[in-house]
Parts: sequence; structure tokens; C-alpha cells
Amino acid sequence: MNEALLDTDVLSEILKGRNARVLQVAQGYLAEHARFSFSAITHYEVLRGLRANRAGAAEREFLRLADDSDVLPISLRVLDRAADLWAEARRGGFPRNDADLIIAATAMETRRVLVTGNAAHFAWIPGLSLADWRSTSP
Repeated sequence: MNEALLDTDVLSEILKGRNARVLQVAQGYLAEHARFSFSAITHYEVLRGLRANRAGAAEREFLRLADDSDVLPISLRVLDRAADLWAEARRGGFPRNDADLIIAATAMETRRVLVTGNAAHFAWIPGLSLADWRSTSP
């Protein structure tokens, strides 16, 4: 299994533990790679949701998971690539959500497969590898 970058939706599914297939693939990934990887923007998106909902126990669980994961920084190279993606999306009429573009740029800059359940948001991006653990067998 290739090194992966988890999108916010997949990380949330892992934390909630409701999708048996996602959990099974995630366990297989950890057996091979030992750590999850996700963008600092994903860290922010998950944390803001937990704090907005005052989900203290879930927040503590997430922060433990983040400590055991590689939270990849938003570097200038990532921001430069995200800006290029935004401009291309604007020209092509594709979604221009900044967080999604930063996450995609992070995956591309680190040569990782982006694991997402929202492939339609990213399918237009040339050179971005996508996986959906909801439909992947371990």
C-alpha cells in the first residue's frame, strides 16, 4: 500500500469508528506504515469541529492520534502549488475550496496518495493520486 495522506472526511470516519471497511483498511495501512499522515489544515478542520461541538473526550482522542501521526506542515511550496491549482480550477470551472486545494497540494508535494471519500472534489487535478478506503479492500 502506497504512503497516503488522509483527507479530513476519512480521518473523521476513522475517529468515529463507524465504517468497518475504512477501519479495516486503516488498520492494514498502520500495520505497513506505522503512522497516519495528514495536513495541518486537516488538523485544524477536525479540531475546530470538535471544539465547536464541545466534544472534550473526542478532542483528547484526536490529539492523541495526532501525536502518533505525521501532521504535515503547510509550506511555501504547498501554498505555491495550491495557488496554481486554484488558478487552474478557476479557469476550468472546478471547485476552489482553499482547504481542499491545500490538502491536494500537500499530497502532491509529498508524493502521497490522497485518501478521500470526496474524489469528485479532486478528480480534475492532473497528477494527483486518489484512493477511497470505503471501496478499497485491504
